[in-house]
Amino acid sequence: QVQLSESGGGSVQAGGSHTLSCKIEPYGSGRMAWFRQAPGKGREWVASSGIGGGDAYYAPSLEGRFTISRADQIHTLYLQMVDLKPEDTAVYFCAAPVRVGSSYKVESGYEYWGQGTQVAVSS
Repeated sequence: QVQLSESGGGSVQAGGSHTLSCKIEPYGSGRMAWFRQAPGKGREWVASSGIGGGDAYYAPSLEGRFTISRADQIHTLYLQMVDLKPEDTAVYFCAAPVRVGSSYKVESGYEYWGQGTQVAVSS
């Protein structure tokens, strides 16, 4: 059983920055990801990263504002967000690891999930 625990959610004004963390135990070498779910909407893939953080991929609409990274030595996944917009308001979830043969962009591709952390962006 893998335990994922997000932290760092909160309220921020539009244009501001925020960083989320996800502690993962036990930690593995598989691909990890961030998803988000806005009020009244389905869960949306945000970004994913392989071991060492070298091969990161982003949802096209978010690339340039969001950065996924990993601190493998402390078993933590991060999501740095800049120039936040009200439409970024959502519950953010970390997920790991990607299932063998699955797409890294879909919910069903991941075995374990955190409980989510709320980010609210005000205009």
